[in-house]
Amino acid sequence: MQYLWHTAARNPRRKQEAINARLDHRSPLVFDTRELGRRPGALKRVSRSAEAPRDLGNEVIGVPEGAPIELDLRLESVMDGVLVTGTGRATVKGECVRCLEPLERELDADFQEMFTYPDADARVREADAGDDAEDEEDTLFLEDDLFDLEPVLRDAVVLALPMQPVCQDDCPGLCSDCGVRLADDPDHHHDAVDIRWAALQGLAGTVKDGEKDNMGGAEAGVDEKQEK
Repeated sequence: MQYLWHTAARNPRRKQEAINARLDHRSPLVFDTRELGRRPGALKRVSRSAEAPRDLGNEVIGVPEGAPIELDLRLESVMDGVLVTGTGRATVKGECVRCLEPLERELDADFQEMFTYPDADARVREADAGDDAEDEEDTLFLEDDLFDLEPVLRDAVVLALPMQPVCQDDCPGLCSDCGVRLADDPDHHHDAVDIRWAALQGLAGTVKDGEKDNMGGAEAGVDEKQEK
């Protein structure tokens, strides 16, 4: 299954092959449209809770695998297929990109996708023979009146996720010197020395030490004269 998904991502024409290869009416993300028939204008509303598939997110935040996703769908029969409009609601978890603390929030992902009848696609190709092949490659099809919502849901969730999630808008992050979380210690700071002055400060310290040595030698000479 992992191979099919990555192959589909590289080759749009194989995307539908990967989807069709795993269609199973028992899957909570596979929906049956037979009750709609093919009468344009027929509607059906579906509410369902499904478990999140793996890797539903980006590098820093996402829906944990197996977590519940509440789906509210509107299925509408149109001339060439079924138009699916809906929302997926889930709890996403990740970490703040500034302070690396874990975070959790609710996410609503809206989507709309057309699933085309296979025979309708043949009619479209004949009517629009001069159109770009990319339109055909991006088309999603019904198979035996079933459609798989997973690729549509995956795209919607990833697009709705924040690319740079933070625990709070004004999160100060971590100390760049020691890594302490600044929100826990607002007065935290380090006495930093400007490297441009560090050499001069070292030279000043050497001069002061030399002056002390000279003064010590002078005092010893005075003491010797007084003894004589």
